[in-house]
Amino acid sequence: MNAPSVEAPALAHRAADPEAERALRVAGVDPFFARLYAARGVRTALEAGFRLSQLPPPEAMKGMAAVVERLALAIRRQERLLIVADYDADGATACAVGLRGLRMMGAQVGFLVPNRFVHGYGLTPEIVALATRESPSVLITVDNGIASVEGVATARARGIDVIVTDHHLPGPALPETPYIVNPNQPGCAFPSKAIAGVGVMFYVLLALRARLRQEGAWVGRSEPDLNGLLDLVAFGTVADVVPLDWVNRRLVEAGLRRIREGQAQVGVRALFEVAQRRPENATAYDFGFILGPRINAAGRLEDMTVGIECLTTDDAARAAEIAERLDQLNRERRAIEADMRDEADRMIEAEIRPEQRAIVVMDSRWHQGVVGIVAGRLRERWHRPAIVFAPGEGTELKGSGRSIPGLHLRDALDLVAKRYPGLITRFGGHAMAAGLTIVNARFAAFARAFEEVASELVTEAMLARWIESDGSLPLDALDFETARSLHRHVWGQAFPPPLFDDEFTVLDTRVVAMRHMKLRLRREGRIFDAIRFGTTESPPNPMRAAYRLNLSEWQGTERVDLVVEHWWPA
Repeated sequence: MNAPSVEAPALAHRAADPEAERALRVAGVDPFFARLYAARGVRTALEAGFRLSQLPPPEAMKGMAAVVERLALAIRRQERLLIVADYDADGATACAVGLRGLRMMGAQVGFLVPNRFVHGYGLTPEIVALATRESPSVLITVDNGIASVEGVATARARGIDVIVTDHHLPGPALPETPYIVNPNQPGCAFPSKAIAGVGVMFYVLLALRARLRQEGAWVGRSEPDLNGLLDLVAFGTVADVVPLDWVNRRLVEAGLRRIREGQAQVGVRALFEVAQRRPENATAYDFGFILGPRINAAGRLEDMTVGIECLTTDDAARAAEIAERLDQLNRERRAIEADMRDEADRMIEAEIRPEQRAIVVMDSRWHQGVVGIVAGRLRERWHRPAIVFAPGEGTELKGSGRSIPGLHLRDALDLVAKRYPGLITRFGGHAMAAGLTIVNARFAAFARAFEEVASELVTEAMLARWIESDGSLPLDALDFETARSLHRHVWGQAFPPPLFDDEFTVLDTRVVAMRHMKLRLRREGRIFDAIRFGTTESPPNPMRAAYRLNLSEWQGTERVDLVVEHWWPA
């Protein structure tokens, strides 16, 4: 069967709002960055700045007062608190922030994290049963709980209060507890709907510290310094791939600054060391692509408990030992992922139709801890929403999906569930990522139903591939100063790193590491080193290249080079 042709992506230019760009310049923003910011929707100096004092206040989150009142009471009474975490990097960092912060304030607190292969996601009745062994008075969910209606009811029936801290979209009914903080719950006016689970937990701690201050808890002694947790907040925020709006950018910038200044937690430092990265040069990229996969590997292949221990220990030797284990798990994860991806690609190439709008694949040998990563890789290659399934418990299949811009994946699954009741056992997620469970025998029926919905919602325009550029980079800006400034700024999800496009003459090419193309390029008399990763094809000459300005280091010497994302004939 003929697979859809993979055409070269089109080149588009980001449009910067002239009024916003002018307002940013007037407010004192560097003209170069004013253009970049305005092209990413930034309109005011508040949105462009990084001062933590300008963050929205904790009391702007609905339900915050009730939550901190309950926590303050638990601290006064020395009640046992138990954090119920999630098994990804956001859940792990949120748990670590909660543990460290609550202990600073005198709380008696432990944690419990579900095993994804045994317990599934969130505060389930089974997790409540495990939690009761530690006799907690209060359960605190981090990065989960907003959909745990049954689990919360089970806990309260056992006389346990539940505090829900979450950022996911709620279902049709909220859990029956008076203690919920989630910027995405109905009626919450908090200005950021993109804050991660770790950010929500950090905000709870800010509010709790202020509440205890009112009670005179810090008279005669220093208040807990919650800024010491910002490296973990930044880590979880980026690793969870939430949009980097103005609130999240502030949190991430503050965390990166602490890491660069040598003030990271010992576990974070150990992760940098095992990955052979330098903390003093830390960027958001390190959280998303270097540290994040290592922490996530624990939850994907084993148990996130070891990842949380890495982020909560103050013993440098123990942190180094755990980081080595996480690095080994990540290598195992990459090998499993590569095999699954190759098998999935062969499967798709043999069966995909040009008019097909979605990809749904399954194999009985696949590992459920890696399905989300593989779905992301398939989405990138085939530029279609992709859902990958692997065997779960008994007759269940566990699936994870990744979407393309324009298709809200959770809403699409909701439409499938409404049209075909019982086809999906359970599901949840966001616009770009979702998880679900189905019965093995209904895989083919689900694949047909999801393709039906995708065919209605995914347009030809959404399937078009394109690269968005910030335009030409002036030659006088192709220097160390610009490269360093770009390197130290916060870029990420929904706030993409700058990409420029210009015409070059190709002077020389060579393949390195058998899969990357190294180039020497000339532009208006200046010569640049460049590389395009993941291809051995020869470039057109002359060519128009979409590229990033990169600051690299070789044998102790910094240099500026270009990372080419794509090229076209000039």
